[in-house]
Parts: sequence; structure tokens; C-alpha cells
Amino acid sequence: MHNHDLPPAPRAAGADQVLAGYLQKQAGDFLRGLRLHGECGADTHGAADAARTLRGAAHRIRGTLHTFRALLDPAWADQLRTELAWLSGVLAEEHACTARLTRLLDALARLSGTQPVPAARTSAGGPATAGRAEGRPTPEDTGADPAPAPASGAAPAAGRRGALTVGGARAGALLERQLTLGRTRAHSAALQALGSSRFHAVADAVALLASEVPLAATAGAPGAALAAHAEIAERRLLDAITALPLARAAHPYNAEALVHGLATASAGEAQDAPWHQVRHLLRLHAYAQEVLHARGGTGPGRRLVTAGRTLDRHRDAAEAAAAAATAARTPRIAPATAYALGVLHADQRHEVEAARFAFQRAWQEVAHGPDGPRDEHALAAP
Repeated sequence: MHNHDLPPAPRAAGADQVLAGYLQKQAGDFLRGLRLHGECGADTHGAADAARTLRGAAHRIRGTLHTFRALLDPAWADQLRTELAWLSGVLAEEHACTARLTRLLDALARLSGTQPVPAARTSAGGPATAGRAEGRPTPEDTGADPAPAPASGAAPAAGRRGALTVGGARAGALLERQLTLGRTRAHSAALQALGSSRFHAVADAVALLASEVPLAATAGAPGAALAAHAEIAERRLLDAITALPLARAAHPYNAEALVHGLATASAGEAQDAPWHQVRHLLRLHAYAQEVLHARGGTGPGRRLVTAGRTLDRHRDAAEAAAAAATAARTPRIAPATAYALGVLHADQRHEVEAARFAFQRAWQEVAHGPDGPRDEHALAAP
């Protein structure tokens, strides 16, 4: 997007005033989320909402410090960005494990035609938990004979779905154990981080930010300086999108995401990395638009938000596929379990491909609409 596509910043407001006001608002949201997190106690839903508020404010502060670094005290900005990145990563992992497990279990239920896999029992001494606390494989995972199957009178055509149903239940139990363990560890790490001196130093820094923003020696720059830095962030995004294989993504079911996803883990990650980078740059661009239009009460346009959500879906599906692949590498799992995990992995890689197709459609519609950009914050074509 170029400067003439944007509503100009109010002439009466210098860059320092607009930037300071935005950062102070985000600092206030961060502190509010922190207070809510401390008050929620055993309310896990409230804790999740508070953590989401914390992460959202931390992301926006980090993005703003990155894009408008030249207008701020650089040493202070770099230090706070580093600490907020650490905190965001710690707080995000528990939520990511929970969302990934839900996504995978729902996909298994859809693929096998069954209801969602019930949660594994965690009561002490329960047969479903014997030997699992220490991660030891169970008969379901090692290929030992399970309980006798019901007498089969089904047609042979139903054999594949039946194998997926049996394997899906075992695969769901395996995924639940692995991801629940990861979630438990992430929860412990988050609690430890929130009680650490490092976190208290971050909270103190944000509390100071809420009242005073350390500006660069060139403070007092005109409001147009904000648009200049925001345009740099946009240009980086446009360059990254230009490098994507959008022409191939324009063809549905082109199998690129699946074929590469079936190769080594590193090959799949290398293929996904440019898309993840675009997602990161899109967020930076969106936050920059929030700064530019903070005084007007507007922010990124609807289509920009839609593109961001599409890339969120891409990230979620890619990480879910990786989790299925990790589970499939568990030693001595039964063939039916491995089969179900393979089907699940392929399903999630197809979701990756579908997200790329949707992003390509949204991007081309924004960039090449018949009447130009569809809204005032739409991205221009590179």
C-alpha cells in the first residue's frame, strides 16, 4: 500500500504522540490481562482468556517496537521485544497443545465416521492409565492383541472404514497422551515463568511503558514519519508474498503440500516456512495499520483480517500434521494405529493446501479487484 492509499495521520498529532498513545493503550491491555490472570484462580476458562489478552497485547507491542524502532530508544525497544517474545512463547504453548489436540481428535472423528474420541481416564489406578504416566507403550500401541472384535457381518467394502475406526480410536488415545503431556508441561512452564523474576521485570517495564514511552532523540517527527515506516513493513510483506508459489496454489488439490509433507520432516518445514514468514509479516503490517489509524478508531481492513485468519489456519494445519507424524514415529505401534495416523497426516496436509488456495483467492481479490482495492486498507499489488 502506498501513502496515497491511506488516510493521512492527523496533522496536529506528531509521530511521537500517535506512537506513544498506541503503545500506552497496549500496555494498559497487557496489565489488565495480567490482573485478570491473577484473579481467575481455578477458573481455567478465565485464565485462558486472560492469557489471550496478555499475548495479544504483547504481540502488538513487539510488532510496534519492530516497525517503528527508529522513532524509539533502540536499546530499550530491542530489550523489551526480546523479553516479550520469550513471554509470548511461554504463554502460547499450552493453548497451542490444547487447540492441536482438539483439531486432531475432531479430524479423526470426521474421517472415521465416529463420535469424538472420549478423554482418557486419569483417575488413579484406572485401567486406561496403567503404565501411561511414565509414557510406557500400552497393548493398543505395541500391536498386542486387543479385546476381541465383534463378529463381522459387514460387507468387504466397509473394511477400510472399519480399519480406520479401530485405528482412529487408538491413534486418538495416543495423540491425547502425547499432547496432554505436552500441555501439562507447558502449563507448568507458564506458571513457573509467571512467578519468575524475569517476568516481574517484564511486567515492570510494561507498567512504565503505560505512563512513559522512551522516544528517540529525533522525537517530534511529523505524523508522516509513521506512514513511511509502515510502508517499509508493507513492502517486506509484498516481497515475501511475491516469492510464494501463488500460481500453483491457485489450482485446488495440486497435492504440493501433501507430497512435500510426506517427505522428511525438514522438507515439510522448509516448504511451510515461507508461508509462516508471510503470516508474521502480515501481522506486522496489520499492527502498523492499527498505529496509523489509532486516532480514527479504525485498523486493518476486513480483507486483510481475512487473509491473516487464512494463514492462521495454514499454521494450525501444518503443526497438526507434524504432531500426527510425530505420533506415527512412536515405536512398536499397531499397524491400524499407524494407518490412521497416516490418513490423519494426509488430511491435515490437505488442509494446509486448502488454506494456501484460500489465501491466494483472497489476495488476488484484494490486489486485482475490478474497481481497485475493495477497502481503504487493502494491500496494493506488488
